[in-house]
Amino acid sequence: MTPASPDTSCPRVAIVGGGPAGLMAAETLSRTGAFDVHLYDAMPSVGRKFLLAGRGGMNITHAEPYEQFVARYGARAAALRPMLDAFGPDAVRDWVHGLGIDTFVGTSGRVFPTEMKAAPLLRAWLHRLREAGVHFHQRHRWTGWAGDALRFATPDGERLVGADATVLALGGASWARLGSDGAWLPLLASRGIGVAPLRPANCGFDVGWSALFAERYAGQPLTTVAASWTDGNGQPVRKQGQFVVTATGVEGSLIYALSAPVRDQMTLHGSAVVELDLLPDLPADRVLAEVARPRGSRSMSSHLQGRLGIKGVKVGLLHECLGKEQFADPVALARALKALPLTLRAPRPIDEAISSAGGVAFEALEGTMVRALPGVFVAGEMVDWEAPTGGYLLTACLAGGVAAGADVARWLTRT
Repeated sequence: MTPASPDTSCPRVAIVGGGPAGLMAAETLSRTGAFDVHLYDAMPSVGRKFLLAGRGGMNITHAEPYEQFVARYGARAAALRPMLDAFGPDAVRDWVHGLGIDTFVGTSGRVFPTEMKAAPLLRAWLHRLREAGVHFHQRHRWTGWAGDALRFATPDGERLVGADATVLALGGASWARLGSDGAWLPLLASRGIGVAPLRPANCGFDVGWSALFAERYAGQPLTTVAASWTDGNGQPVRKQGQFVVTATGVEGSLIYALSAPVRDQMTLHGSAVVELDLLPDLPADRVLAEVARPRGSRSMSSHLQGRLGIKGVKVGLLHECLGKEQFADPVALARALKALPLTLRAPRPIDEAISSAGGVAFEALEGTMVRALPGVFVAGEMVDWEAPTGGYLLTACLAGGVAAGADVARWLTRT
């Protein structure tokens, strides 16, 4: 067991976790020049989940009106608002520009770096942090406390680290192989800190397809569809988009958009039903008129393809969800084309989710500091909030890192 040799020339801050929240806390503190900032991460390199998220195009934030942006955080919008007011979407874009990387707004309002990649952004960021004096310690897995010291498992054995303040930015519990495994939750719960169980967010769901449907259509996208469901306030919600059929169920952007209310409904009722509109651009009376047209000797499937362009996985989905009598009844079939009930039975495992909900309760915090542990601050996805995809996750993580860094600075310089 090797104790660290702290630099006593200025207060030492330990940041545990090398994702966006931890890196931003390090940047906020290092800018002052008043603190000895050390960042510890369990992985051989930092920002691994950040890099993975950028593989399909690095979505950094969203350009929609600010009030609408804040509302995307649902029940936690009010709690997150002070952080977002201090470091919101415009500040995120300015920060990226400050790293020498241009951005643009896509047709959906999502904001991307011009190169659409995360790696250049991360390289520029880490260079700036090292130039500012941040010390990086890889392969340091935090395992709790030994007295007041932080305990780390390293390739060279256990190491104890003393710090004047600590920022925990350990992420949620999705994509454990990239470092966010949720192992911190029982460590905090054992200290009497209020935590909510970690749950999948922005996730796929199991449906329980027949073997024939799964074999034929797994991997097939459903494009130009809409989904309707009831939110937590009992209000109907409808969104248009696309998703993908998987071997066990469904996933994709439209499914992620409804994952929070569907998951919560499953908690109460064991399953959830959404209604799919397979022809969202056509009114119901037009659909009924086309389905009811005489089809002669053609099969109903051929009739649907010829009159409405319904084919492939959409026809397969109708066969999967409807009985033979319904499929042959023009009125029932037309109704199903506009509102096909699909029962979702369980969320996919949290390790497959894009993000997670749950974590440290805001009620356990004073700002970002844990009330029960003065000098310990938390940031990012390990706090109990969630957000849809579209730049909201990253923006809130960055804002949380800024807030934690600022809170640490104020706490260490208090009179």
